Amino acid sequence: MLRIGPYEFSSRLLLGTGKFPDFDVQRRAVEVSETEILTFAVRRMNIYDPAQPNFLEQLDLQKYKLLPNTAGASTAEEAVRIARLARASGLCDMIKVEVIADMKTLLPDPIATLEATKILVEDGFTVLPYTNDDPVLARHLQEAGAHAVMPGASPIGSGQGILNPLNLSIIIEEATVPIIIDAGIGTPSDAVIAMELGADGVLLNTAVSGAKDPIKMAEAMMLGIKAGRLGYEAGRIPKKRYAQASSPLEGMSK
Repeated sequence: MLRIGPYEFSSRLLLGTGKFPDFDVQRRAVEVSETEILTFAVRRMNIYDPAQPNFLEQLDLQKYKLLPNTAGASTAEEAVRIARLARASGLCDMIKVEVIADMKTLLPDPIATLEATKILVEDGFTVLPYTNDDPVLARHLQEAGAHAVMPGASPIGSGQGILNPLNLSIIIEEATVPIIIDAGIGTPSDAVIAMELGADGVLLNTAVSGAKDPIKMAEAMMLGIKAGRLGYEAGRIPKKRYAQASSPLEGMSK
């Protein structure tokens, strides 16, 4: 069971809703993924004009918890304003804080992310900040009251997989709140590795929506996350320098 603030989820896959080829593919991919949390950029919503197409309109939103994000924000003030707009629109009180510092790499601004997290926690939001893989920053975000921390595996949309498993493992080891690996996942095996490290969940979007067959990839990611979690809970054998026979040698006929 994944617990984020006051909420509980059976699925450990958080799925983005952007860049699918069409609404029908999006709907089928979401369904097969078994996700319970959908994230989207507030700035993509037509909050001021209900007559405009709604990219969530094909989904039965009663089945899902919405996780608006502050994508597009480049300052703490912008992120806070977007979060408050999302809550005022009745979307949800959960918010993914995303403050981008560099448009080429889309790496997050650590100082602004921490500042926005502090403000939104005080405002009563359930806050999930997207950050880099810095264990010290992850610690500060938890101390600021973040309800989950979302370190990136690699740059957003890059599909490079997990570039720094050591740092992620330290973040997970020291965590007092759920750690959700966010961004950079490219394949189901990336998701497996993230979960085998002990992550509490994985958030992804482009790996599914940009796949040749998004529906099959959504299912593959769901299965990968389940397999990785089971492997983590089961506990892997220690690595050994030399071979060791699979069958006991005692009692064998000579």
